[in-house]
Amino acid sequence: MTENINWTESKHGLYKQFNFENFKEAFAFMTRVAELAEEHQHHPRWENEWSVVQIWLVTHDQADSITEKDRELAAAIDGVVSTKKSVQAALDLHPGKVEQMKMFADGGSRGNPGPSASGFVLYDKEDNVLVDEGVYLGITTNNQAEYTALKLGLERALKDGAREMEVYMDSLLVVNQMKGIFKVKNRDLWPIHDAIKQMVPKFDKISFEHVPRELNKAADAAVNRALDEQLGINRTA
Repeated sequence: MTENINWTESKHGLYKQFNFENFKEAFAFMTRVAELAEEHQHHPRWENEWSVVQIWLVTHDQADSITEKDRELAAAIDGVVSTKKSVQAALDLHPGKVEQMKMFADGGSRGNPGPSASGFVLYDKEDNVLVDEGVYLGITTNNQAEYTALKLGLERALKDGAREMEVYMDSLLVVNQMKGIFKVKNRDLWPIHDAIKQMVPKFDKISFEHVPRELNKAADAAVNRALDEQLGINRTA
Protein backbone atom coordinates (compact mmCIF):
# COMPACT_ATOMS: atom_id res chain seq x y z
CA MET A 1 0.00 0.00 0.00
CA THR A 2 0.95 3.66 -0.31
CA GLU A 3 -0.04 6.62 1.83
CA ASN A 4 0.45 10.32 2.31
CA ILE A 5 3.62 10.58 4.41
CA ASN A 6 2.16 12.90 7.05
CA TRP A 7 -1.22 13.92 8.38
CA THR A 8 -2.11 17.40 7.18
CA GLU A 9 -4.31 20.05 8.77
CA SER A 10 -7.19 20.99 6.49
CA LYS A 11 -10.36 23.01 6.97
CA HIS A 12 -12.17 19.70 7.47
CA GLY A 13 -9.77 18.36 10.10
CA LEU A 14 -6.59 16.33 10.41
CA TYR A 15 -6.39 14.49 7.08
CA LYS A 16 -4.62 11.54 5.52
CA GLN A 17 -5.18 9.31 2.48
CA PHE A 18 -4.31 5.60 2.38
CA ASN A 19 -4.07 3.64 -0.89
CA PHE A 20 -4.30 -0.16 -0.90
CA GLU A 21 -3.89 -2.91 -3.47
CA ASN A 22 -7.60 -3.78 -3.50
CA PHE A 23 -10.90 -3.33 -1.67
CA LYS A 24 -10.32 -6.30 0.66
CA GLU A 25 -7.15 -4.70 2.04
CA ALA A 26 -8.91 -1.36 2.40
CA PHE A 27 -11.83 -2.93 4.25
CA ALA A 28 -9.51 -4.83 6.61
CA PHE A 29 -7.75 -1.54 7.37
CA MET A 30 -11.06 0.21 8.09
CA THR A 31 -12.11 -2.63 10.39
CA ARG A 32 -8.93 -2.20 12.44
CA VAL A 33 -9.36 1.57 12.54
CA ALA A 34 -12.95 1.10 13.73
CA GLU A 35 -11.67 -1.02 16.62
CA LEU A 36 -9.17 1.71 17.51
CA ALA A 37 -11.89 4.36 17.35
CA GLU A 38 -13.98 2.38 19.83
CA GLU A 39 -10.99 2.01 22.14
CA HIS A 40 -10.29 5.75 21.99
CA GLN A 41 -14.01 6.67 22.04
CA HIS A 42 -13.21 9.06 19.22
CA HIS A 43 -14.53 8.41 15.73
CA PRO A 44 -13.30 9.57 12.33
CA ARG A 45 -15.08 10.83 9.26
CA TRP A 46 -13.90 8.79 6.33
CA GLU A 47 -14.60 7.95 2.73
CA ASN A 48 -13.83 4.72 0.93
CA GLU A 49 -13.81 4.18 -2.81
CA TRP A 50 -12.56 0.71 -3.73
CA SER A 51 -8.88 0.69 -2.63
CA VAL A 52 -8.65 4.28 -1.33
CA VAL A 53 -9.47 5.32 2.23
CA GLN A 54 -9.52 9.01 3.23
CA ILE A 55 -9.74 9.95 6.93
CA TRP A 56 -10.51 13.26 8.63
CA LEU A 57 -10.22 13.72 12.41
CA VAL A 58 -11.79 16.56 14.42
CA THR A 59 -13.05 16.93 17.98
CA HIS A 60 -16.72 17.81 17.77
CA ASP A 61 -17.14 19.00 21.35
CA GLN A 62 -14.28 21.44 20.81
CA ALA A 63 -15.97 23.35 17.99
CA ASP A 64 -14.76 20.83 15.38
CA SER A 65 -11.16 21.86 16.02
CA ILE A 66 -8.06 19.64 15.85
CA THR A 67 -7.06 18.58 19.36
CA GLU A 68 -4.72 16.16 21.09
CA LYS A 69 -7.44 13.49 20.86
CA ASP A 70 -7.18 13.66 17.07
CA ARG A 71 -3.40 13.47 17.11
CA GLU A 72 -3.47 10.46 19.45
CA LEU A 73 -5.91 8.59 17.21
CA ALA A 74 -3.87 9.54 14.13
CA ALA A 75 -0.77 8.03 15.74
CA ALA A 76 -2.70 4.86 16.58
CA ILE A 77 -3.93 4.59 12.99
CA ASP A 78 -0.36 4.98 11.75
CA GLY A 79 0.46 2.07 14.07
CA VAL A 80 -1.92 -0.14 12.05
CA VAL A 81 0.01 0.73 8.90
CA SER A 82 3.33 0.16 10.66
CA THR A 83 2.19 -3.32 11.66
CA LYS A 84 1.44 -4.12 8.03
CA LYS A 85 4.84 -2.81 7.01
CA SER A 86 6.51 -4.88 9.72
CA VAL A 87 5.11 -8.02 8.10
CA GLN A 88 6.89 -7.17 4.86
CA ALA A 89 10.01 -6.15 6.78
CA ALA A 90 10.04 -9.52 8.53
CA LEU A 91 9.70 -11.30 5.21
CA ASP A 92 12.58 -9.25 3.84
CA LEU A 93 14.68 -10.20 6.87
CA HIS A 94 13.89 -13.89 6.39
CA PRO A 95 14.02 -14.74 2.69
CA GLY A 96 14.30 -18.41 3.62
CA LYS A 97 12.58 -20.38 6.36
CA VAL A 98 11.94 -19.03 9.86
CA GLU A 99 12.68 -21.94 12.15
CA GLN A 100 11.88 -20.29 15.50
CA MET A 101 8.42 -18.78 15.90
CA LYS A 102 5.93 -17.56 18.47
CA MET A 103 2.21 -17.85 17.97
CA PHE A 104 -0.71 -16.09 19.64
CA ALA A 105 -4.02 -17.80 18.84
CA ASP A 106 -7.64 -17.12 19.70
CA GLY A 107 -11.15 -18.14 18.73
CA GLY A 108 -14.57 -16.68 19.31
CA SER A 109 -18.24 -17.43 18.81
CA ARG A 110 -20.97 -14.80 18.83
CA GLY A 111 -23.67 -16.91 20.46
CA ASN A 112 -21.74 -20.03 21.56
CA PRO A 113 -22.77 -21.74 19.36
CA GLY A 114 -23.05 -19.03 16.75
CA PRO A 115 -21.07 -17.36 13.97
CA SER A 116 -17.45 -18.13 14.80
CA ALA A 117 -13.92 -17.37 13.67
CA SER A 118 -10.36 -18.32 14.50
CA GLY A 119 -7.35 -16.01 14.47
CA PHE A 120 -3.63 -16.47 14.84
CA VAL A 121 -0.55 -14.27 14.59
CA LEU A 122 2.90 -15.72 13.97
CA TYR A 123 6.04 -13.83 15.04
CA ASP A 124 9.75 -14.42 14.64
CA LYS A 125 11.96 -14.38 17.74
CA GLU A 126 12.43 -10.60 17.39
CA ASP A 127 8.63 -10.12 17.53
CA ASN A 128 8.27 -9.16 13.88
CA VAL A 129 4.86 -10.18 12.54
CA LEU A 130 5.11 -12.96 9.96
CA VAL A 131 1.46 -13.91 9.51
CA ASP A 132 -1.72 -12.24 10.79
CA GLU A 133 -4.77 -14.25 9.76
CA GLY A 134 -8.41 -14.60 10.69
CA VAL A 135 -10.67 -17.34 9.30
CA TYR A 136 -14.46 -17.47 9.42
CA LEU A 137 -15.71 -20.92 10.49
CA GLY A 138 -19.50 -20.78 10.29
CA ILE A 139 -21.66 -21.85 13.23
CA THR A 140 -19.67 -23.47 16.03
CA THR A 141 -18.66 -23.01 19.68
CA ASN A 142 -15.99 -20.97 21.46
CA ASN A 143 -13.94 -24.05 22.32
CA GLN A 144 -14.08 -25.38 18.77
CA ALA A 145 -12.99 -21.98 17.47
CA GLU A 146 -10.10 -21.86 19.96
CA TYR A 147 -8.88 -25.32 18.94
CA THR A 148 -9.25 -24.50 15.25
CA ALA A 149 -7.12 -21.39 15.71
CA LEU A 150 -4.38 -23.53 17.24
CA LYS A 151 -4.61 -26.11 14.45
CA LEU A 152 -4.57 -23.54 11.65
CA GLY A 153 -1.67 -21.66 13.19
CA LEU A 154 0.46 -24.76 13.66
CA GLU A 155 -0.28 -25.93 10.12
CA ARG A 156 0.83 -22.57 8.74
CA ALA A 157 3.97 -22.53 10.92
CA LEU A 158 4.98 -26.00 9.70
CA LYS A 159 4.31 -25.00 6.11
CA ASP A 160 6.57 -21.97 6.56
CA GLY A 161 9.39 -24.09 8.00
CA ALA A 162 9.07 -23.62 11.77
CA ARG A 163 11.00 -26.11 13.88
CA GLU A 164 10.59 -24.50 17.29
CA MET A 165 7.30 -23.00 18.45
CA GLU A 166 6.05 -21.09 21.49
CA VAL A 167 2.24 -21.06 21.63
CA TYR A 168 0.33 -18.48 23.70
CA MET A 169 -3.46 -18.61 24.19
CA ASP A 170 -5.94 -17.11 26.65
CA SER A 171 -7.95 -20.37 26.70
CA LEU A 172 -6.86 -22.15 29.86
CA LEU A 173 -8.90 -25.17 28.77
CA VAL A 174 -7.04 -25.62 25.47
CA VAL A 175 -3.61 -24.97 27.00
CA ASN A 176 -4.11 -27.42 29.86
CA GLN A 177 -5.59 -30.07 27.58
CA MET A 178 -2.60 -29.76 25.24
CA LYS A 179 -0.29 -30.12 28.26
CA GLY A 180 -2.22 -33.19 29.42
CA ILE A 181 -3.29 -31.52 32.68
CA PHE A 182 -7.00 -31.62 31.73
CA LYS A 183 -8.74 -34.52 29.97
CA VAL A 184 -10.68 -33.82 26.77
CA LYS A 185 -14.19 -34.72 27.91
CA ASN A 186 -16.11 -33.09 25.07
CA ARG A 187 -16.38 -35.69 22.30
CA ASP A 188 -16.78 -32.95 19.68
CA LEU A 189 -13.22 -31.80 20.47
CA TRP A 190 -11.61 -35.24 20.22
CA PRO A 191 -10.91 -35.19 16.45
CA ILE A 192 -9.27 -31.77 16.34
CA HIS A 193 -7.35 -32.40 19.59
CA ASP A 194 -6.01 -35.65 18.11
CA ALA A 195 -5.09 -33.89 14.85
CA ILE A 196 -3.09 -31.29 16.75
CA LYS A 197 -1.38 -33.92 18.90
CA GLN A 198 -0.21 -35.60 15.69
CA MET A 199 1.38 -32.32 14.56
CA VAL A 200 3.28 -31.75 17.81
CA PRO A 201 6.10 -34.30 17.07
CA LYS A 202 6.80 -32.51 13.78
CA PHE A 203 8.37 -29.69 15.80
CA ASP A 204 11.76 -30.14 17.42
CA LYS A 205 10.49 -28.09 20.35
CA ILE A 206 7.04 -26.76 21.25
CA SER A 207 5.47 -25.21 24.35
CA PHE A 208 1.95 -24.11 25.29
CA GLU A 209 1.45 -21.18 27.67
CA HIS A 210 -1.64 -19.45 29.02
CA VAL A 211 -1.75 -15.63 28.83
CA PRO A 212 -4.38 -13.13 30.03
CA ARG A 213 -6.82 -11.93 27.40
CA GLU A 214 -5.30 -8.44 27.40
CA LEU A 215 -2.02 -9.93 26.16
CA ASN A 216 -3.75 -11.73 23.29
CA LYS A 217 -5.24 -8.69 21.56
CA ALA A 218 -3.63 -9.26 18.16
CA ALA A 219 -5.19 -12.71 17.74
CA ASP A 220 -8.50 -11.46 19.14
CA ALA A 221 -8.47 -8.64 16.58
CA ALA A 222 -7.93 -11.20 13.81
CA VAL A 223 -11.00 -13.12 15.06
CA ASN A 224 -13.22 -10.04 15.10
CA ARG A 225 -11.90 -8.86 11.75
CA ALA A 226 -12.88 -12.20 10.14
CA LEU A 227 -16.31 -12.13 11.76
CA ASP A 228 -17.00 -8.52 10.79
CA GLU A 229 -15.92 -9.09 7.19
CA GLN A 230 -18.12 -12.19 6.88
CA LEU A 231 -21.15 -10.61 8.56
CA GLY A 232 -20.78 -7.33 6.67
CA ILE A 233 -20.20 -5.22 9.77
CA ASN A 234 -18.44 -1.89 9.26
CA ARG A 235 -17.79 -0.39 12.69
CA THR A 236 -18.08 3.27 11.87
CA ALA A 237 -19.69 5.83 14.11
